[in-house]
Amino acid sequence: MQFLKQDHRRVDELFSQFEEAKDGRTRASIMRRIAQALTVHTQIEEELFYPAARAEMGDHDLLNEAQVEHDSVKRLIAEIEGMRPSEHLYKAKITVLKEYVKHHVKEEERELFPLVKKTDLDLSALGEDLSARWEQLMKQGGTGRGRRRTATAETGMQART
Repeated sequence: MQFLKQDHRRVDELFSQFEEAKDGRTRASIMRRIAQALTVHTQIEEELFYPAARAEMGDHDLLNEAQVEHDSVKRLIAEIEGMRPSEHLYKAKITVLKEYVKHHVKEEERELFPLVKKTDLDLSALGEDLSARWEQLMKQGGTGRGRRRTATAETGMQART
């Protein structure tokens, strides 16, 4: 879980950079990096961390809430990716995205992670798997498929192109 915490800090730093950016071009560039980082982070959690935790903890409310939060983040990212920095509500949507992510991180780190630590999961091996998958996805541009991705605003789901 240390790897996930480090990734949380990376995303937080990107949000700070966005807030400090002075022009739309810089904001758009940083937002692309935020979207990629969150896409990869949610994917590794959904592929590896949540299933492992669910195998130990069962159908726990915190895991279900985390999935719903991921779905909300994906939808909001899709909306933002379809906008220009000059558009009305662009910055506001990114502020809301930051707040969603901040809430999600707080719940994971303060509530979910301590519960997972009490299970029999091999957290060291899981951390290595998370790190390896993260590296793989980042090399593929954050899509997990090695192809360009587009997002639909209605669903936030990624479509291969």
